[in-house]
Amino acid sequence: MTSTRSALEADWLGICRRAAGELSAMLADVPTTNQRAVETGTRGSGGDRTLVIDRDAESLVLSELQALSDQGLKFVAFSEERGEIDYGDPSVRVVIDPIDGSLNAKRGIPHHALSIAVATGQTMDDVEFAFVYDFGPGEEWWARRGQGAWCNGVRLDPDIRERRGRDGRLEVLGIESADPRWVAASIDRLAATAYRLRGLGTIASSLCQVAAARFDGMVSLRDARGVDCAAGQLVVREAGGLVSFPRCDGALAAPLNAAPSSPVVAARSPEVLQELEKVAA
Repeated sequence: MTSTRSALEADWLGICRRAAGELSAMLADVPTTNQRAVETGTRGSGGDRTLVIDRDAESLVLSELQALSDQGLKFVAFSEERGEIDYGDPSVRVVIDPIDGSLNAKRGIPHHALSIAVATGQTMDDVEFAFVYDFGPGEEWWARRGQGAWCNGVRLDPDIRERRGRDGRLEVLGIESADPRWVAASIDRLAATAYRLRGLGTIASSLCQVAAARFDGMVSLRDARGVDCAAGQLVVREAGGLVSFPRCDGALAAPLNAAPSSPVVAARSPEVLQELEKVAA
């Protein structure tokens, strides 16, 4: 019988890279908004209307996982669209968002990403391996617990701090859940915290921008789903940053599922993390 440990030690980077390549080819075959906007008529486990490109992307990733299962490795998968899929061992959990930023993908806006995390439990703190591929700029981000984080093969510097203006405000702050009503409700705290806001429309990619210190921090203005954050949050932490889910019982206690549980906050230092937790409050 194949052990749980061998499932964790599978070639997850290779598996994720193959899936990203297959998704890139699939998206290239349907390049227009009219093609990408077709809905399946169903809703995924997170409640969103499922696009055909979401369904097809998920199927491509799951085919890679099925091949792994066929080799005798055991795990469970949790995907935004289908929910939990049992491959034989609940102690290893593979968390998948086939296209984080589906609206961007549908409209041809560059940032939309494949996000895959491998965990030994059911919270953010349990993630061992993370992979994010942003199809717009063609950037591959990955991290392994205790071993660091990389972007396109270059290890990310864990010592870079945030940049501030003369009055102490952050130079660039990433925001997600950027509904105008939610931005309006948070505008005073945002104005007091940062000079400029950037909203990419994908939490996974926004977290990676913090990991590379392109963003000085990032905050979602509403509760985020585990599938959106699972991989990106480990990339941030292995790149020297910090992440918290302030409405959960612990900073990294957010569940690895499709239910919104807490805003996600990411920063390059403890001081900025505390500032942004107040924005998310």
